[in-house]
Amino acid sequence: MSFEFELIKTCKQSGARLGRFHTPHGVIETPIFMPVGTKATVKAMLPEELKEIKAQIILSNTYHLFLRPGNELIKKAGGLHKFMNWDGPILTDSGGFQVFSLGPLRKITEEGVHFRSHIDGSKLFISPEIAVEIQNDLGSDIMMAFDECAPYPADEEYVKNSLERTTRWAKRCKEAHKNTENQALFGIIQGGMYEELRRQSAKEITDLDFPGYAIGGLSVGESKKLMYEVLNYTTPLMPENKPRYLMGVGSPDDLIEGVIRGVDMFDCVLPTRIARNGTAMTSRGQVVIKNAKHREDFTPLDPECDCYTCRNYTKAYLRHLFKENEILSARLLTYHNLHFLLKLMEDVRESILNDRLLDFRKEFFSKYGYDEKLNLL
Repeated sequence: MSFEFELIKTCKQSGARLGRFHTPHGVIETPIFMPVGTKATVKAMLPEELKEIKAQIILSNTYHLFLRPGNELIKKAGGLHKFMNWDGPILTDSGGFQVFSLGPLRKITEEGVHFRSHIDGSKLFISPEIAVEIQNDLGSDIMMAFDECAPYPADEEYVKNSLERTTRWAKRCKEAHKNTENQALFGIIQGGMYEELRRQSAKEITDLDFPGYAIGGLSVGESKKLMYEVLNYTTPLMPENKPRYLMGVGSPDDLIEGVIRGVDMFDCVLPTRIARNGTAMTSRGQVVIKNAKHREDFTPLDPECDCYTCRNYTKAYLRHLFKENEILSARLLTYHNLHFLLKLMEDVRESILNDRLLDFRKEFFSKYGYDEKLNLL
């Protein structure tokens, strides 16, 4: 089989999962964080640098690639892997979140979504079948079913109608998906912040027997406490023998808490976005490099980090680059932030293997500056 998920170990202390997901372009050790390459590039990073920091899989965005340069052009180039010179696994999202975030620029119908391009205002349409066709052209290893991401907050009736449409669309996606040998289509569980609706969605989506499942509709403005509550009752509803993907989550605390609650895969633009805005993730918490206190600070961003940035540059130099709006600032901070999260997930995997993930969480939080009482099970 091109796709197979192995559940290697369950942490005795936390219940977290250690796994291995086989894809046509390589094996993914889980739990894992996926750097986001929205427009066929992880901003400020070379593919070779992603390999240096041990990125196992990256994510690209169907909506943006559909608009520019177009899925047909990428198909002519030999697919997304060749187009962007990345030979590891790629996951493409369905574009659903981006389309629904357009607000007044889009209209949802049973057939699909009519919307206007945020680039030039042109009228466009994406249906479940079109979303699958685009992703088939892109040639990603993992592709996502077209879903409706309900806003937060939203009333129960709206969310119920939304999730039932998502189920109908998931069925249409599965019927339209032809390249099942080389591309795994994941279903997405919706249901907002309502436990019974999450249960309904989980039952309907898992009954369709996808090779993997995502939890959508979280990290959309709700509190961390509420997100963790939803995860507490949602992940147990998902099959143990298939990967579980929490969409759009990437802060260090959320990664650890998500893993403890049974999640295997994560993605988020957070580490790359805050890097471009001059913020670094470190073992001692966030460092805002533009702050004046770093003007004469000739120490590395993180004394515990062995990444290229921390081995070679000081906070004073990084502050100088940022204040001067130099491109190298974004390059070095992005490299560090992604390395930090990927190393964090490596440490999480090791902690699961050694049955001590809760101990690791306590140690990490005490240094990073979190109030762990807010997050404990």
